Amino acid sequence: MLLEDTICAISTAPGSGAIAVVRIAGPNAFETVEKIFHPAGKNKKLSSQPPHTAHFGTIHNGTKEIDEVVVTIFKGPRSFTGDDIAEISCHGAPIIQQEILHMLTDNGARLARPGEFTQRAFLNGKMDLSQAEAVADLIAARSESARRVALKQMKGGFSNELINLRSKLLEFTSLIELELDFSEEDVEFADRVQLVALVDEIDSVLSRLINSFSLGNAIKNGIPVAIVGHTNAGKSTLLNALLQEERAIVSDVHGTTRDVIEDVMNIEGITFRFIDTAGIRDTIDKVESMGIALTYSKIKQASIVILMMDARDEDEKIHQAVSDVKKHMETDDQQLIVVINKTDLVDPETTAKRFSEETFRELTGTDAIVPLSAKKHINLEALTSQLLKTVNLGALDHNEVVVTNARHYEALKNAREGIIRTRQGLETGLSGDFIAQDIREVLHYLGEITGQISTDEVLGNIFKNFCIGK
Repeated sequence: MLLEDTICAISTAPGSGAIAVVRIAGPNAFETVEKIFHPAGKNKKLSSQPPHTAHFGTIHNGTKEIDEVVVTIFKGPRSFTGDDIAEISCHGAPIIQQEILHMLTDNGARLARPGEFTQRAFLNGKMDLSQAEAVADLIAARSESARRVALKQMKGGFSNELINLRSKLLEFTSLIELELDFSEEDVEFADRVQLVALVDEIDSVLSRLINSFSLGNAIKNGIPVAIVGHTNAGKSTLLNALLQEERAIVSDVHGTTRDVIEDVMNIEGITFRFIDTAGIRDTIDKVESMGIALTYSKIKQASIVILMMDARDEDEKIHQAVSDVKKHMETDDQQLIVVINKTDLVDPETTAKRFSEETFRELTGTDAIVPLSAKKHINLEALTSQLLKTVNLGALDHNEVVVTNARHYEALKNAREGIIRTRQGLETGLSGDFIAQDIREVLHYLGEITGQISTDEVLGNIFKNFCIGK
């Protein structure tokens, strides 16, 4: 029933604009538009026109003229959804858009649900499920890197890798299952040596894709950067300097920041999500203590931790602060950058000697150190360069597939567990029916990603988050 309906929606962003696009798709798309569209010149039906053509005319509600429009037609299956599609480009006044939409529903179309056009493209075989999800990622992209990753996935880069793996596994599992039909004759159709080699190859690919998720998730959602340190170290001043706006309150009073302040910044195509936290110190103030507890929780959640110190601090104080922060960092993947602030208040030669990478490594065991003055905007570019160094863009730079979707990540992990069991079964001489079962499980999880194996519940959860009209 889903594919038999003719659906319509406004596909451009809400509000006023120069133009807006109303999209209609389904078996009666052209007939529905013909009821309200009067083409200029000869009165020909849209259904009789060549595909991928645009037609100027007017929209009428009975005898009342609503707007001058251009109607573009795409005939299935050579369209985005695989259906007949008409797109009405009208003037962007909201009242015009809504009037056209009401007229279409009055003439037999129904309002599209979120993501229903893309869902039809999936159901009609125009794209697989991972490509459909990439459409939503492309629309939501907030940085150049996110756009690149989403576009590559939408064009099938991720899908092609999975299809290649599935086809190789299907060939082997069919041979293994054929052996089961001739079990009494003790024949072997599947070369176990070749199967071990294939399992190792697939394990390598799955491991690479799984490991890419940390980068992909950061690209998609922004890299969380916690700015921590003692009170009055200049954390809020640094946040304001990076964002080039007065985002956080700055004062000489200790403990000014008591809550978490967040904002995002795009640096060379990568989105960083900066988190300004309460200054760390011993206090009896209940509210400030809550803010400090929140600071420690943000250290655990951050991919990058910027520890702010005062250039006038003693070595022992800096060493202790680095040690305390490292205790709250939970994974080896987290990066620590020590920022020595207020260098404008000390002698430049002393700063260069005390805070060279070599000297600092001996003091704290940490290489990433950036002396700067947040207030005077001195050496801020060194910090942004250091932030970019912490992000390994190798996979992106080499045009490799990067996994950004948590659903794909979980399915890949499950598939790899099946591959590991398959290898163990081959090494221990396990019966072919058990090996075939493990391979079928791998095929199942890879098929979940592309939609070759899916449920209505999964599809509903995916497409409900799309824009209406896409």
